Amino acid sequence: MFPMVTGFMNYGQQTIRAARYIGQSFIITLSHANRLPVTIQYPYEKSITSERFRGRIHFEFDKCIACEVCVRVCPIDLPVVDWRFEGDIKKKQLLNYSIDFGVCIFCGNCVEYCPTNCLSMTEEYELSTYDRHELNYNQIALGRLPMSVIGDYTIQTVMNSTQIKIDKGKYLDSKTITNY
Repeated sequence: MFPMVTGFMNYGQQTIRAARYIGQSFIITLSHANRLPVTIQYPYEKSITSERFRGRIHFEFDKCIACEVCVRVCPIDLPVVDWRFEGDIKKKQLLNYSIDFGVCIFCGNCVEYCPTNCLSMTEEYELSTYDRHELNYNQIALGRLPMSVIGDYTIQTVMNSTQIKIDKGKYLDSKTITNY
């Protein structure tokens, strides 16, 4: 008789545990029902990228010393650096610099290890094209700075989810909320 009683007790405990798990998941579902949708109408609204966003690479031709550090630290040996040695001044002269963004993994190693800071990451993320060969940027295309999302008056910018609106229309991010 005792095994039957302990079996009913185990069954009761398992039933209570299952009901508790179902109740917890239902509470989570209800808490998400009160949230507003976070839909961005993309061509007309764009989200503001974070400060450390790794977008398209910007290249400054005049600062580059053709040391090829960017090629050595790149995990896929992507940047193509063409240079020639000037014997009279005993320096390398940069002829051509190009990056194929169809292959680039946007790791940021080239920007981080560049000794002259001639490479930097921009906030440009719209690199889609119909032809794969258009993603091969030379030094002229890499030298163009993209238009900032904030500066474009035709596009409505959308704040990130880490920023909240407080009274009188001021926005605070998560760092200033703790100090607020």
